Amino acid sequence: MKGGGGGGGGGMRSSSSDLGPLCLWPKLNKHNTHILLKFGVSFLLVGLAFRLLLSSSDPITFLPPSFSSSSSSSDAVVAVAVSTNPHPVPPVLESTTASSSFSSYSPPPPLPIIDDHDQDHANATAGGGGGGNTISSNATTPPANGTQATASSPPPPSSNVSAEQVGAAPKCDIFRGDWVPDGLGPVYTNKSCPEIEAHQNCMRNGRPDSGYLHWRWSPQDCELPRFDPRIFLDMMRDKSWAFIGDSISRNHVQSLLCILYQVEEAVEVYHDEAYRSKRWHFATHNFTLSVIWTPFLIEADVFEDSNGVSSSEIQLHLDKLDVLWMEQYKSFDYAVIAGGKWFLKTAIYHENGTVLGCHYCPGRNLTELGFDYAYRKALRLIFNFVTESQHRAMVIFRTITPDHFENGQWFSGGTCNRTVPFKEGEIEMNDVDRIMRNIELEEFDRGRGTGSKNGVVLKLLDTTRLALLRPDGHPGPYRQFQPSAKDKNTPVQNDCLHWCLPGPIDSWNDLMMQMLAAA
Repeated sequence: MKGGGGGGGGGMRSSSSDLGPLCLWPKLNKHNTHILLKFGVSFLLVGLAFRLLLSSSDPITFLPPSFSSSSSSSDAVVAVAVSTNPHPVPPVLESTTASSSFSSYSPPPPLPIIDDHDQDHANATAGGGGGGNTISSNATTPPANGTQATASSPPPPSSNVSAEQVGAAPKCDIFRGDWVPDGLGPVYTNKSCPEIEAHQNCMRNGRPDSGYLHWRWSPQDCELPRFDPRIFLDMMRDKSWAFIGDSISRNHVQSLLCILYQVEEAVEVYHDEAYRSKRWHFATHNFTLSVIWTPFLIEADVFEDSNGVSSSEIQLHLDKLDVLWMEQYKSFDYAVIAGGKWFLKTAIYHENGTVLGCHYCPGRNLTELGFDYAYRKALRLIFNFVTESQHRAMVIFRTITPDHFENGQWFSGGTCNRTVPFKEGEIEMNDVDRIMRNIELEEFDRGRGTGSKNGVVLKLLDTTRLALLRPDGHPGPYRQFQPSAKDKNTPVQNDCLHWCLPGPIDSWNDLMMQMLAAA
């Protein structure tokens, strides 16, 4: 074809067959032409409008507004379930990525320990412990004396532990989040629960503030339902549950007891001579709850008096489990195992009947192996036992609990006077806790691999980060009754490791409930 396609007599030449009905146009009269013109224009306008309507409309979707229509079918099912269920059960990440600042390095001197019964103090501190947590300059509230705690050394380089190693990342990590204000407060008080020990009964001992009771743990990407004692007891009918570890485990079992006590009173059916290990029975549900005090979880010879004063070094047998819990293990349907802080004490290490070395034993002609060596050996022995056992209990391993001593340690005037939680990014773990938690994550991951092959359920209760954010939840000076009643100038020892009851530790039960629901 040639020509410009414009007006005039030139231009394109087409046969009538190309133009169709329009070739009849000159033969129509004026009136009919006018009517046909109106009809044609109207037809074109309607067609154009209909085409525009179709092209601009979105495809029909039944997904809630917060979900894209490009989601997969499986996502759509989850979306509907979340939007319609008033009490959703979010997917659970049983383990989290280790902090990026973990690494192997020479550890600082050991941190001391305060126990609520026997003053679990380190018998050798070698210069004052492992240093405090790193606190940001824009932390929510400074200590009562106005000074700021600082780190004794920068955080170490990143470790090799990743989310893929410790567990695949589902939609919600219940261990990542913030503490948010809670108008409801705790479900029990120091008056409604008779199981609170004196050292954790902060309100009775005279703590003047109560704001620390009005916070709840809120994961970043999902709602965490409150622990329901009725549902829990129904799940535990004809079952047995044990907390195995040190005084933090005893602190935790008392928190759980106080919540369950609002539904059914438990009867104490056993305690050891020192009242460290106990057992309770819930007759209506035939549920047995125990706490077994074994601070090392492995065989240990400890030479301490009731005040925690040592007459000799601890003798640790790295190839033998503590028979106190090992022989009872087959009777438990559920077991929460935890440890850590006691490994910071001076100790001599044994294996196969031979002394291998020690942790902080100056004056002894022994190899310094370090607490990290013993802790890794102990955890590997524990995980090997539970994953290779013919008994199929659900085992929950709880990670280390950081302390919050500021401006000193327990023996040098350290305090914990904060009254509100930290926000994420305002504080970092001290070096010792980093090393221990790194070991925990690595050994847990190794043990879970073996357990999955043998049909053993192994879960991680990763409370370290959320506990780190609660410097306000410890007894502090109120581990004693009215500590300043007689003389306000008398130095008072603070407990910045254990938790007030009620207090932040109650949220650990919310997390356990979610883990049970997910399992």
